[in-house]
Amino acid sequence: MGTVYFTRHGQTVWNVENKICGATDIPLTQLGHQQARALGERLLAEQCPIDRILYSPLIRAAETARHIAEVTGIPTQPEPRLTEQNFGIYESTPRDGMEFRTAKAQFVNSFGTGESMLRVAQRIYNLLDELKAGRETCLLVAHNGIARVVRSYFVDMTNAEYAAYGMHNCEIVSYSF
Repeated sequence: MGTVYFTRHGQTVWNVENKICGATDIPLTQLGHQQARALGERLLAEQCPIDRILYSPLIRAAETARHIAEVTGIPTQPEPRLTEQNFGIYESTPRDGMEFRTAKAQFVNSFGTGESMLRVAQRIYNLLDELKAGRETCLLVAHNGIARVVRSYFVDMTNAEYAAYGMHNCEIVSYSF
């Protein structure tokens, strides 16, 4: 039975401002850099058996992965399928906006110019299927929207539970195949 670890990137300015980042490339804050280094220290201290770090190519996840790798020595690899969902017309709008919350419940909705949750789930589930078939233990460094999809792969969730699920910056969870 294999394991996959998942973490959300460190804090960004838009996280602080309660804005939807989505596919917009927003950098880490100073605290976000500190959170990533601290997570690397934790993984090193706990001797987590991670073979490789796969990360979203968006700068906030790439920088988080870089800091973790600098501390732990774990090799990294960009994984485009871990890119956050493109929330289209809702990018940079309030995360808790009622219009967005309503739209988010529609899994086939592409948010105008964005990407539907079904399409995101397809690419993430395909990645997880590949990892399940492999022998490596990987840390996935990605985003809150991706965290929901990863969790839904391992845990049965209602639509409301799916929409409500979220992770703190640099929180880490593990899942067993």
